Amino acid sequence: MKAIDLMTPRVITIGPEETIAEAARKMLANNISGMPVVDAAGKVVGIISEGDLLRRVELGTERHRSWWLGLVSGGTVPAEDFIKSHARRVADVMTSHVVTVDENATPDEVVRVMETRRIKRVPVVSRGALVGIVSRANLLRALASVSPETPAAALDDRVLKERVAAAVKELSWDSRSHDAIVVRNGAVQLWGFVSSESQRDALRVAAEGVPGVKAVENNIQVVDPAESGAWGL
Repeated sequence: MKAIDLMTPRVITIGPEETIAEAARKMLANNISGMPVVDAAGKVVGIISEGDLLRRVELGTERHRSWWLGLVSGGTVPAEDFIKSHARRVADVMTSHVVTVDENATPDEVVRVMETRRIKRVPVVSRGALVGIVSRANLLRALASVSPETPAAALDDRVLKERVAAAVKELSWDSRSHDAIVVRNGAVQLWGFVSSESQRDALRVAAEGVPGVKAVENNIQVVDPAESGAWGL
């Protein structure tokens, strides 16, 4: 799966010379919270979102900075605030440092961009031209559409125990993190000690992910190693 498979190909865009009012109308009419700003050649030059339109003089919501901040910033911050709240063109209020992904980017690359940049959507380009956009909703739709795996054939409990043991061993934070694994008719019981709830849950998730496991009973206890003689108990 690639970005081109995840993206929404029909992208609502706006030009940099269009007005703030038109940007607001487009977002409302299409029920979107942001859109790419595209020039005449189809190149993405910015992104404009609801957040860019919150501090507006028309609404009486323009930002009022303290006088000392203007001094220490050399007047830069107040000037930027003034432009954001008073400008009429999209080009003046949009976020111009745009991050895009290529159409062949993997889902992992797309998510990494979203996480590192703390953004909700990322434009998809092909040879520099906009071809779509991937949002968090697109990723959720892809997740929801993944077909469930074909149920695994019933395994002998002994074989299943070996596979569960191999799976949880990869997460072992201590030799006693899983003292015993019991498997009866496909149902797994985990026993042992770990130092945190997240470790306990991770071992359960690892066991649940083994094909053929019907249920997991997590009896692993959370114990502070410092209070238990480093697992000596």
